[in-house]
Amino acid sequence: MAIEAFSEERFPLRVSFGTSGGPERRTEIVRLSTGYEHRNQRHRHSARRYDAGSGVRSLADLAAVLDFFEARRGKLTGFRFRDPLDWRSSNYGQAVTPFDQMIGIGDGATAVFPLLKIYGDGDAAYSRPIEKPAPGTVRIAVDGTELAAGADFSVDTASGGVTLTVPPGVGLSITAGFEFDVPVRFDMDQLVVNVAAFEAGDIPSIPLIEVRP
Repeated sequence: MAIEAFSEERFPLRVSFGTSGGPERRTEIVRLSTGYEHRNQRHRHSARRYDAGSGVRSLADLAAVLDFFEARRGKLTGFRFRDPLDWRSSNYGQAVTPFDQMIGIGDGATAVFPLLKIYGDGDAAYSRPIEKPAPGTVRIAVDGTELAAGADFSVDTASGGVTLTVPPGVGLSITAGFEFDVPVRFDMDQLVVNVAAFEAGDIPSIPLIEVRP
């Protein structure tokens, strides 16, 4: 039986909002004979890791995770996961607006723009590709004027690409606001469940790792 490598289904929300984890960077450090360090970033983008076990609060939650794990065939199939801290284009605690993130500058010909979330300012800013926007949440503006979803633009929620009906004119800013998920998979092929231990306060480890779908 053929199984898709990625499912657009989302991990149970009531569990995900209690998970622990976040971005991980891979940095190589070489200490020179002079005492100085040479630091090299192995990957351009961070990879997020989570432990969903901390979000399991009841046997019902555990059963929901078991069902989801079996449907994904363990590590085999990726899925959407809502990061409990970082899931909006806006600053923490603020509502999404169509002006949250700059995603491009018009050249009169380009009509497709990938969604991005920018962290930091200036030359040190990091642009994170957003590949899994939440359906129905993307808002787009060109030169400060919000566009109409469907009529003026469409969104590929599987890749994060936004296609504008009319290519923006030269120099016009394209901004976006959205909610989004992280593409992840289970980082294990066995889910160890002990009901008695769980009821006694022993929380199972359920590791998740970000993937590039």
